[in-house]
Amino acid sequence: MAMDMLKQLAGSRLPATFHTPAEIDQIKLLRAAGLVIALTPAPSDPLTLSGSPCAAQVLAITQKGREELARFSFPDSQPSLPHAAAAGWRYRLQRALGTRWT
Repeated sequence: MAMDMLKQLAGSRLPATFHTPAEIDQIKLLRAAGLVIALTPAPSDPLTLSGSPCAAQVLAITQKGREELARFSFPDSQPSLPHAAAAGWRYRLQRALGTRWT
């Protein structure tokens, strides 16, 4: 299922590359829905739109994808970062950008 792939991507380091046809199809679905930014292969034969693709690469999860992950409830899901660690990353990002968020 594509949502399982989105959950897998959320827990992975990006960019991530996928080679199997089933994974590439799921990445194409996620990209078409606007949930990820991905490079997907064009068919090897453009006249018949067929041929085996070699790989798909996911570059990032979009804001819409993150919202969908937050809305979609997985029974075994855990927060990716504890509150204190998330605050630390927010502070480092603010410092790097020279901005303040409230």
